Amino acid sequence: MSDQLERFIFSQHDIRGQMVTLTDAYRAVLENNQLPQPVAQLLGEFLAAACLLSTTLKFEGLLALQARGEGDVPLIMAECTHHSDLRGIARVVEGAQIDESASLPQLVGNRAALAITIEPRDGERYQGIVPLEKETLAECLEDYFSQSEQLATRFWIESSPDTVGGIMLQVLPGNNAATEEENRDAWETAQHLAETVTAAELHQVPHDQLMHRLFHEMKPAALGTANIRFKCSCSRERSARALVSLGPEEVYQLLEQQGGEISADCQFCNTRYRFGRADIESLFNAPPHTLH
Repeated sequence: MSDQLERFIFSQHDIRGQMVTLTDAYRAVLENNQLPQPVAQLLGEFLAAACLLSTTLKFEGLLALQARGEGDVPLIMAECTHHSDLRGIARVVEGAQIDESASLPQLVGNRAALAITIEPRDGERYQGIVPLEKETLAECLEDYFSQSEQLATRFWIESSPDTVGGIMLQVLPGNNAATEEENRDAWETAQHLAETVTAAELHQVPHDQLMHRLFHEMKPAALGTANIRFKCSCSRERSARALVSLGPEEVYQLLEQQGGEISADCQFCNTRYRFGRADIESLFNAPPHTLH
């Protein structure tokens, strides 16, 4: 069950669901983010939510979930790809005293917004943004789907220092597996059943057992399992492309300012890529005196 996502459907009704549990991938992300415990667990919620949301991807690419604002925690971000590669980051203002009882909007601060970004490998990037107004990430995500997607969607997410688990339920529009009234009643029933789940169950109970324990009367059908892993998408090649995009004049100035070597650090995994003068000249295929 560790680091797995389970997809299922209520085949007699127009409702689908996902369950996720993260342990090793969650810990790997935290090893690269030295965070106060409340922020670390909040990042865990973002990681679980990104996994749950990534099941909507119908193409090669990634889904990013992020909250930005002007508070003590101005950025929280999690990304999950169609291959179930997961990474995340949170930023805490230096010297900030984190209140353990603070809500998500209070931590992210003024002008807080929640964004879901879908980036296909081929095609146009899509982003939906809503104000960050509710107390928890689950409630904020439900707001997002209500306002941006007009899809009835519910989330239950629980994190601890070493495990995070979550459930997502969503109405499937236009499937017509049942009448409108039957689907409405089934949606209410599914929500009530999910409301009974505990943090211990989300963290410890295998997905097939938990699915049966919660929803057996609705006859859920499993659709498949994905194994989640921490994997950063950074590379020396991507860092080199970022330097090239700055242009030769700015890069050579940066090279001089940094004493003959440019360091590019990945904020997600802390890998450092170093570029000396020979590397920079190779990027631009010429020494600086010939570049204009």
